[in-house]
Amino acid sequence: MGIVNIEDDLHEQVRRASKVSCRSINAQAAYWIKIGMLCETHPTIPFTEIIERELRAAGVAAPSLAVNDR
Repeated sequence: MGIVNIEDDLHEQVRRASKVSCRSINAQAAYWIKIGMLCETHPTIPFTEIIERELRAAGVAAPSLAVNDR
C-alpha cells in the first residue's frame, strides 16, 4: 500500500462522496480509481454495463424493477 497525493479540492470531494456512499475515504477513492480504470480501458462499454458486469462477477443479483403502467 502506498500514499497518493491529490489536490485538497479532490480530497474534499472524495470525503463528501464517501459519506453518501457509506464508504471510508480510502474505499471511495479506490472505487473511483477502479471504475475509472475500467471505463478508460473499455471506452466502448457504457458505465452502467461496467457496473452491472462487476456486480455480476461479485455474485450480486439485483432484482428486476417492476414496470408501472399508468
